[in-house]
Amino acid sequence: MEPQTNEYKNPAVYENTAPLSIGNYVVMMIVGGIPLVGLIMMLIWAFSGNTNRNKQNYARAVLIMMLVVVVLGVIFSGSILALYTSSALAQKS
Repeated sequence: MEPQTNEYKNPAVYENTAPLSIGNYVVMMIVGGIPLVGLIMMLIWAFSGNTNRNKQNYARAVLIMMLVVVVLGVIFSGSILALYTSSALAQKS
């Protein structure tokens, strides 16, 4: 049998999963709102190996939402463009 130790290792320290403060979230939202810098920082935070796990998950969620907004924007603008061109062609004839 191995001797038991009374050491307690805090997993938040060793696994980089310490909770983020409100200030960290506010800074992440402000940086994320800057057009090109925000995208680059979200990519760095999402895919960097040594980033806090909570920050990494937040950045991944923001990137997913950005992708959803872009896809919906393309769909809606394409449908509006198709509606406009079909009405313009109908008025010519």
